[in-house]
Amino acid sequence: MVLEIVFPLFGIMVIGFLAGHFDILDKAGSAFLSRFVFVIALPALAFIKLSDIPVGEFFNWQFLCVLGGGMFATLCVSLVVARFVFQDTLTAQALHGLTAMYSSTGYIGIPLILVVFGEEALAPGIVGAVITGAIFLPIAVMIAEFDRRDKTSTLSLAPIARVMCNPILIATAAGLTCSALAIRVPTPLAAICELLGDAYVPCALLSAGLFMSGGIVRTATAEISWLVFAKLVLHPAITWWLAVHVFMLEGTLATIAVLQAALPSGVPVFALAQEYKTFIARSNAVIVVSTALSVITLSGLLYFSR
Repeated sequence: MVLEIVFPLFGIMVIGFLAGHFDILDKAGSAFLSRFVFVIALPALAFIKLSDIPVGEFFNWQFLCVLGGGMFATLCVSLVVARFVFQDTLTAQALHGLTAMYSSTGYIGIPLILVVFGEEALAPGIVGAVITGAIFLPIAVMIAEFDRRDKTSTLSLAPIARVMCNPILIATAAGLTCSALAIRVPTPLAAICELLGDAYVPCALLSAGLFMSGGIVRTATAEISWLVFAKLVLHPAITWWLAVHVFMLEGTLATIAVLQAALPSGVPVFALAQEYKTFIARSNAVIVVSTALSVITLSGLLYFSR
């Protein structure tokens, strides 16, 4: 049963990887495809689905504390490790910490959650993307801007503004507003959103595979190994402990929280590294390696959680 769930998802990623590796598709096409996924397909899906669910399902505070607490604890641990073990610039340390806790919710997490738990689990699935995009990504940006200001005496808020104007965050807010005010989405608009949303899962997975075909860096292996361990083992372990022993989260929500924590590192970290021209190769390597290994770790997690 687990293989029936996992194999099609990672099978599409393999198709994307092979298409890029054998130049059937241009590797640079990953950027175009991922932009379609995050600017159009996922926002359309988030808006139309969230407009139909009670707002209370989104703001489950136990679930938010478990998910956010696991992210925050992993970020803190990895920042300490970056500071005292892998000494680098403050910007690189911020990206190191972000790489350790930023899950690939958009590319892999939500598609996996939709397949395993169905559309009723979309709200908690989107919560992971919202928390990382609205809270933790800006934290890394602020640290990087503080580091830049020390060197140039200028402070740019443009990266934070771009993060807060993320289409996923805007679509989430719009969908929850429609739900709270009982606003019915016009049928033609709903149909358009449904069609675009249907393209989300295959396009996200194909884009992830195409991105991985670009290869990985073969240096800084100690730091890369630690970050892969932190993302695939430490982060879900902390989240599981919070879910089971602190907030007593039960059933599907506990599984979804741990599943999101166990996801590989997310591509937005690589995009932010490119923005600041540091930690680029290392973040790319962690994303690729953790994604490849997550085929095994996620399969095991799903097997033992069912």
